[in-house]
Amino acid sequence: MDREFLIDLFADFGPVTLRRMFSGYGISADGTNFALALRAGLYFRADDETIPQFEAEGSKPFQYQTRSKTVIVNSYWELPARLFDDSGELAVWARSALVAAQRATLRKRPKARKAKTPAKKAAEKKTARKKAAAKRSSS
Repeated sequence: MDREFLIDLFADFGPVTLRRMFSGYGISADGTNFALALRAGLYFRADDETIPQFEAEGSKPFQYQTRSKTVIVNSYWELPARLFDDSGELAVWARSALVAAQRATLRKRPKARKAKTPAKKAAEKKTARKKAAAKRSSS
């Protein structure tokens, strides 16, 4: 799939950003990657809420072969072929994939680190000084 085809394909969805990757493109909107266009096909981001839609259409998750095994990437599913001819419904699926990608991003956010209390900072400094003194005396 070439750039112009993909831009036209997502016209009803809205503006997308295409980034060259592997054998195709990563497709994002609002800074979130939600689709992959590869030689093997077009894959949308999916999660527990959207996978049943893909399964109902007979779609399969993205997979690739390494030297020793087949790797299945359950977070990206092949877009049903019928949607290539229905840009309006493709836009609905694309929005759903974008939301799935945003949900995944929220789940992966690192937890905020707790600020160290002044007492804990002082204890760490004291320990560091003791270690440095012990190191000097053993030399």
